[in-house]
Amino acid sequence: MLHIGCHLSCAKGFLAMGREALHLQADTFQFFTRNPRGSKAKAAAPADIEALLALLREHGFAPLVAHAPYTLNPCSADPSVREFAAQVMAQDLQLMEQLPHQLYNFHPGSHVGQGVQAGIDWIVALLDDTLRPDQTTTFLLETMSGKGSEVGSTFEELQAILERVKLPEKMGVCLDTCHVYSAGYDIAGDLDGVLEQFDKTIGLARLKAIHLNDSLTPFASRKDRHARIGEGSIGLDAIVRLIRHPQLRDLPFVLETPNELPGYEQEIRMLREASLEPV
Repeated sequence: MLHIGCHLSCAKGFLAMGREALHLQADTFQFFTRNPRGSKAKAAAPADIEALLALLREHGFAPLVAHAPYTLNPCSADPSVREFAAQVMAQDLQLMEQLPHQLYNFHPGSHVGQGVQAGIDWIVALLDDTLRPDQTTTFLLETMSGKGSEVGSTFEELQAILERVKLPEKMGVCLDTCHVYSAGYDIAGDLDGVLEQFDKTIGLARLKAIHLNDSLTPFASRKDRHARIGEGSIGLDAIVRLIRHPQLRDLPFVLETPNELPGYEQEIRMLREASLEPV
């Protein structure tokens, strides 16, 4: 069964997001833990969270994906920027533990000049200060496109983080289709080869979620420009092969395409139908 959803706004509350997902025929969704360009988080009402958890159980939802705000840079050379990232992630973990056994996705950040290795050192230090042995939340490193000084555009960089954290069992990876394609991993022409490389470098057991996007820019462009499904350089056929791949099909897929809710609804319907067609 295809587990698919989209990014929803939490402005109306957690239960409202769950109901909205059901209306879209989704069985997972993603939400920002706070304003994606800001710093303050709105307190969650316990009754609202409990109502969402009951809905998730009733309808057999796949794990949800919470997304950290874009303002975080865990590997900045500026100590105050790293401290801000640490505070936000610690607060977000408290929120996520009210929604047990879900996923928390974040961008590894940009090293802004001090080099990839120094950036990785700072990311590992932040994670070691944040992760807790008793947490149920899995933190996900997102694959990046490689623009500028981003860390995490290669499987090797992600693995360098994962192999050094003190609690690696609390970690995983979210593969963004636009990002990996733009970073030079040909999921359109050689999906099996990319997955084999991921498995050898990181291990497919660590792949916990997929951001499903087409790409406005060509292969290996190192740009982060999402397109609607079938309207970019990856193409609908390649994306259908991906959602039907036996090593991926049980994962939660989250659409991050440039859409409003009607567009998401159309894409979810289209992909559900495609996932059921004979191979």
